[in-house]
Amino acid sequence: MVTAIPDHPLKILHLEDSLADHGLAKAALRRSGMAFTLQHVDTLEAFQTLTTSEPFDIILADYRLAGFTALDAWRHVAQLPQHPPFVLLSGAIGETAAVDAMRLGIADYLSKDDMVRLPHVMARAIEVHEARTMREHAMAELAASQRRLAELTEHLQTSIEQERAAIAREIHDDIGGALTAVRFDIAWIGRHTHDPAMQEHATAAAEMLQHAIGASQRIMMNLRPPILDQGLVAAVQWLASSFERRTGVPTVLRMSSAVVNIPAEVQLVAYRTAQEALTNVAKYAAPQRVHIDLADSEGVLTLEVADDGCGIEPAMRDKPKAFGLKGLLERARTVNGWLDISSQPGKGTSVILSVPIASRDNASDEGEPQ
Repeated sequence: MVTAIPDHPLKILHLEDSLADHGLAKAALRRSGMAFTLQHVDTLEAFQTLTTSEPFDIILADYRLAGFTALDAWRHVAQLPQHPPFVLLSGAIGETAAVDAMRLGIADYLSKDDMVRLPHVMARAIEVHEARTMREHAMAELAASQRRLAELTEHLQTSIEQERAAIAREIHDDIGGALTAVRFDIAWIGRHTHDPAMQEHATAAAEMLQHAIGASQRIMMNLRPPILDQGLVAAVQWLASSFERRTGVPTVLRMSSAVVNIPAEVQLVAYRTAQEALTNVAKYAAPQRVHIDLADSEGVLTLEVADDGCGIEPAMRDKPKAFGLKGLLERARTVNGWLDISSQPGKGTSVILSVPIASRDNASDEGEPQ
């Protein structure tokens, strides 16, 4: 008995111009005990009509027929969506011709002299075809899932940036304004009191308020720096100088030009990449020096943040909760870019963002608001 055959009667199309050979094929299938229906055609026109209008589980075809070959029939079948497996059932066509046919996508070849093996060859062809179809379906599902994930990531990143901008505005307009007003009032109290204890408390309160105002400004700058409105070059310069001032690590910035004309969304991805890379350097690298390179040449924006610190262990990069690096990868994908992270323990780390960009004539102005 043949296994790997569907539990319903197998619907077979036989392309054959010899009635005797068609009868031999039918007899071989009957002896196997399988349930089937066998439809016979002997012209290319009839074959094309049937395969276009009816579904078949498998196609058997002689190689040489009157006025055409099985390859002409296969070319028609290969264009059909979800086409069935196609098996050559022919006389001696030569090993080279059989191999060439299978390279084109034909499932298998069986000599008419070995007709007893026909049920087995058909079962194998159907099994391989079903496995290939399932794999293609799974790959299509995976690709669709990856597209949905990328769309969700882009939506989340956009929502996060919008929320950051809104919070930054609230900090600037409400909290910052209120703290500044209170600081002026306390300064007024300090100037108009003659009680030394009151003046001391007023001075201390003014200093605390100044500290709070500075903290709110730092938070606002991290959420959505207004300097981004001046363009990516100015924003990266500010990041580099802030990093050097905060950590004491010499930071060298090299740029290909003073102005980089790129779309606003690419500008934001590049800024966040530099920001996250420098944050990681400050937390983990313990470097002696940091280099930042920013260039837009040959239609590609390139941003590199490199340090000479302790490097990243491979296991650390593969940690499930290494969201910082994974987030940078996803950010790059949202603008059709890619991220390369190279590191060796004790030899530093390099983070390189590359994003295809339009020509300067077609790019949006760098200072475009977010």
